[in-house]
Amino acid sequence: MKPLADAAPPLVACGLRKRYGGREVVAGVGIELRAGECFGLLGPNGAGKTTTLRLILGLTEPHAGSVSLCGLPVPARAREARARVGVVPQFDNLDPDFTVEQNLVVFGRYFGLPARDIRARTPALLAFAGLEGRAATPIGELSGGMKRRLTLARALVNDPELLILDEPTTGLDPQARHLIWERLKLLLAQGKTVLLTTHFMDEAERLCHRLAIMDRGRIIAEGSPRAVIAQRIEPQVVEVFGEWNGAGADGWAQAQAARYARRFEVSGETAFCYVTDPRPLLEHLDAQPGLRYLHRPANLEDVFLKLTGRELRD
Repeated sequence: MKPLADAAPPLVACGLRKRYGGREVVAGVGIELRAGECFGLLGPNGAGKTTTLRLILGLTEPHAGSVSLCGLPVPARAREARARVGVVPQFDNLDPDFTVEQNLVVFGRYFGLPARDIRARTPALLAFAGLEGRAATPIGELSGGMKRRLTLARALVNDPELLILDEPTTGLDPQARHLIWERLKLLLAQGKTVLLTTHFMDEAERLCHRLAIMDRGRIIAEGSPRAVIAQRIEPQVVEVFGEWNGAGADGWAQAQAARYARRFEVSGETAFCYVTDPRPLLEHLDAQPGLRYLHRPANLEDVFLKLTGRELRD
C-alpha cells in the first residue's frame, strides 16, 4: 500500500552535531525523507555517514540537533522508533548456528512478534530473497549473495516503515548486485521508504530519488542525481590516455588541455577533461596519433570526485 500523503515524514533530522574529542564528525546535518522514496547518503570514508546513521537510530547521543524517526522523537523514544525500522548493516551479522528460517524467527522475536506469525511470513520473505526451499539450510552453506539477500529479507520481518541500508551490495558480484537492485525497486514500488548509503555511484544513480553528498561532517550537495550532476559539473567528460611527444597524457594535459577544456584533472596515467562542447577537443585528439580517449556524459562519480577529491581516505 502506498503511504498516505499527509502522514508524518519517516525521518526528519535537523542540525545534528556530534564531537569526539576536539573533532566534530557531524557538523549540522539535516535530512528529511519523503514517504515512498529512496534517499542516498554518500560520502568518502570518514565523512560522518556511520555516525549520522547512529544518531538517527538513537544509538549515539547527539551534542545538538533533533531527530524524528517514524514520527517519534529520538533518542527519547528511540527503542519504539527502531521497532518500526528495518536495518541492513554494512556487514552481515547472521547467526551461523541457526538455519535460514531460524535466523528470521529469532530476529522477529526481538520485535516481540509471535513465532507462529514469523513462520507464516517466512515463505514470502524467502521468495522475496530468492531463497525458496532454503528454510532449513545452515547459514554456512549460503553464498555471499544469498547471505546478503537473507539479511535484506530479515530486515523486513517486522514490516518496517523505513528501511536503512548501509552499503548493501559491497563485496557482491555483478549478478548479485543487480538482483539486490531489483528487490529494492520492488520494495519502493510497494511504497517502502529507503535510506541508502553506498560507495557505488551507479547504484545511487539507479535507485535514489534524491541524495546528499557528505564530507567532513557536512552535507555539501543535495538533490536528485540528475539535478546534482547538472548543477555541479560540466556536462561532458573526455578521458585522455596514451603517449604524446615522448610523454604521457599528463604531459599533454599540462601543455594543451586548458585550450580545450573548462577544467581538467590528471589521475595516474589519465587526464580527465570536463567540457561543455567536446567537438574542438575531440578534433584535436584525433590528430594526435599516440593519444586515445573515451568520451562520455558526466556522471555522479565525476561530481563525487570533484567535491570530495581523488585522494584515498582511510
